[in-house]
Amino acid sequence: MDSLLAQLERRERHRLQVTRVDVEEQPELAKRFKVRKVPTLVLVKGKRVVARLEGRAKAAEIDELVEEHLDGVKSGSRESS
Repeated sequence: MDSLLAQLERRERHRLQVTRVDVEEQPELAKRFKVRKVPTLVLVKGKRVVARLEGRAKAAEIDELVEEHLDGVKSGSRESS
């Protein structure tokens, strides 16, 4: 999933921010976001969790999830997280 997120980050750099968290180094954060499987993708919008993908995911699944929540966000303006 790491390489897929890197591609997404480059492609959508003006509309979103990708942050990677090592759950072993930051267990409190993992608990806060209820991470039970690795990898887990948690989509945060307006300071709240709006979607998640647990386990391995295909590029199309990630794109679909992200696009659903980026509707209306113009290229060049990043949503606040």
